[in-house]
Amino acid sequence: MIRRLTALLLSAGLASGTQANAQSPAGAAPLKQQVAARVDGMYPWLDGVYKDLHAHPEISFQEIRTAGKLAGEMRKLGFTVTEKVGRTGVVAVLRNGAGPTVLVRTELDGLPMEEKTGLPYASRARVQSGGRETYATHSCGHDVHMASWLGAARTLVELKGQWQGTLVFIAQPAEETVSGARAMLDDGLLTRFPKPDYAFALHSWPLAYGKVGFEAGPVSSNSDAIEIVFKGRGGHGSAPDKAIDPIAIAARFVVDVQTVVSREKDPKEFGVVTIGAIQGGTVGNIIPDSVQVRGTIRSYSPQVRDKLLAGVRRVAEASALMAGAPAPDVELVSGGKAIVNDAELVRRTEAVFRDAFGAENAKRMPAMTASEDFSAYADQGIPSMFFFTGVYDPKDVAAAEAPGGKPLAFNHSPFYAPVPEPSIKTAAQAMSLAVLNVVRK
Repeated sequence: MIRRLTALLLSAGLASGTQANAQSPAGAAPLKQQVAARVDGMYPWLDGVYKDLHAHPEISFQEIRTAGKLAGEMRKLGFTVTEKVGRTGVVAVLRNGAGPTVLVRTELDGLPMEEKTGLPYASRARVQSGGRETYATHSCGHDVHMASWLGAARTLVELKGQWQGTLVFIAQPAEETVSGARAMLDDGLLTRFPKPDYAFALHSWPLAYGKVGFEAGPVSSNSDAIEIVFKGRGGHGSAPDKAIDPIAIAARFVVDVQTVVSREKDPKEFGVVTIGAIQGGTVGNIIPDSVQVRGTIRSYSPQVRDKLLAGVRRVAEASALMAGAPAPDVELVSGGKAIVNDAELVRRTEAVFRDAFGAENAKRMPAMTASEDFSAYADQGIPSMFFFTGVYDPKDVAAAEAPGGKPLAFNHSPFYAPVPEPSIKTAAQAMSLAVLNVVRK
């Protein structure tokens, strides 16, 4: 099942959808050639920026060096740049006559984990996270996104004669904690700067490089965090009858909560409850008086989300009640909502992607089960499109899909190692063409 799902997400799952009906936009061929030529010409610069960003990651709301680097590059391109929006975010605006306003987002943050790729430019950076020092790495591909974001910005500047409108390029902090978009919105993103008519973002994905994936409607999941403290009565490990064991309560909860997914949720609907951390106790012969449980809930539809939230709370309270323990502290923290791509914008952009990259490389694909706070912009009533670009050698992808093949490292793996060229080129071209398609003269 896991292998079939992996293959689905890699490339076999790229479904034909309705793209067969998409028509090649008039005049697109010369434009795609101009875009490709410019991205090719600037690639040595993009490669240098990418490897520098990869080697120096910073985590959520600590992206000071990263933000400063992007701000400096955008000023060189002629954008009016504002820093420290939403704490560490960057907003770069370029006006080029009357026309639509287009937001293009990249993310700034890496993850608090150690990179194990062995690349010559691998990160050895260390950061403070959760009160302790840890390694940091761009194991989600945000460095690819930033490089392609700069590539699209430079391409659009070089092609200013081909379009009219306003570009609002934003470098968002704290996507990994699903809080940076809200921080930028709360800091006046849509009031201090031109309000977008369209919004675009991309994400690297373990597809073959040269491929672009997309879909209309939901393309990511709702995300809710589980924070529960189960309370007991501490005591000696040799006399559990004199105590109330919160570890046993937490263990029961971890097992029983999965019945909400398997027995209460419609099996045709997506929904996941994962417990990722249990913290409690000090040594083997002491029963602690509390245990903390942390997890995540993912879903697509609001109805499934509501059912899972209610089920997690109910099972937590019942687990404590069964043990005669005090009621637990249950906090279910809302994170990012599902990104819902605008169907008409996807249809328009699909035609451009198919013309530029070929129908075999630009296809519809299933929604990802991960979450993203790009949804915060779409939820402001801005027609939006979030799409995916491949990062692996096609031979490696094919080998991974073969029976018995070695799975490719997925996003957030310490071994996640995108192939910079042509992955960054494809991403920069795709974003440039998507924007040009809505601002072209």
